[in-house]
Amino acid sequence: MATTRISDEPAYVLHRYDWSESSLILEVFTRNHGRIALVAKGAKRPSSSFRPILLPLQPLHVAFGGDAEIRTLKGAEWQGGHIMPSGDALMSGYYLNELLLTLLARDDPHPRLFDIYATAVQVIASEHGEALQSALRAFELLLLREIGLLPLLDAQTMTLLDLEPAHRYSLVPEGGLRQTSELDRASLSGAQWLALQQSIVASAPFITTLRACSEVMAELKPQLRTLLNYHCGVNTLRTRQMMIDLQSLQAL
Repeated sequence: MATTRISDEPAYVLHRYDWSESSLILEVFTRNHGRIALVAKGAKRPSSSFRPILLPLQPLHVAFGGDAEIRTLKGAEWQGGHIMPSGDALMSGYYLNELLLTLLARDDPHPRLFDIYATAVQVIASEHGEALQSALRAFELLLLREIGLLPLLDAQTMTLLDLEPAHRYSLVPEGGLRQTSELDRASLSGAQWLALQQSIVASAPFITTLRACSEVMAELKPQLRTLLNYHCGVNTLRTRQMMIDLQSLQAL
């Protein structure tokens, strides 16, 4: 039986593990094949052409083959663009990668999500402070939508009643979007949820959603964090805990 061979596939390395003294196992997010595992034979050798380019957050085109669960990397080319992020931007990129590793099944293509991720990485590499936080919230919303875990944001989930622009609503695990007290700080007005719904279905969803998120950062962040932790099955994601630990050390 002929072995499947894929060439010139847009991809990003999400994570890498040592495998033997000279090789690596890669978790890779590809545009047309979803999240896959590849073995990069000899990639740790000083003479390997793979060594300088198999890095997270860098746009690649890869070639791979095989029909086993872990396929073999045949080639990889860096596509240029931004430099490697550092500091908060680097940790933010690792956070996006952890979300994809946790929430995406293997071999489940999400080409639209791949394009959103590629845009998010470019933005993260050039932003800091509040703009960086807005980019994270935008990606969280769009990721949840693309994998079917985000309810419609223009109606109450359980009743399907339209949102009242002046009323407050919270996004909660299992319950979806529901009306809440005016005093609940982890909530948005109906008008704000409607604006977010319009942004995520726009033709350029990441940039449009980023702008919408920048208006509701403080209230949106705890709601998305709770929802993501619920679907990831954790209290705190590893990269989030690393950020907290680093901030604690800097405060000493």
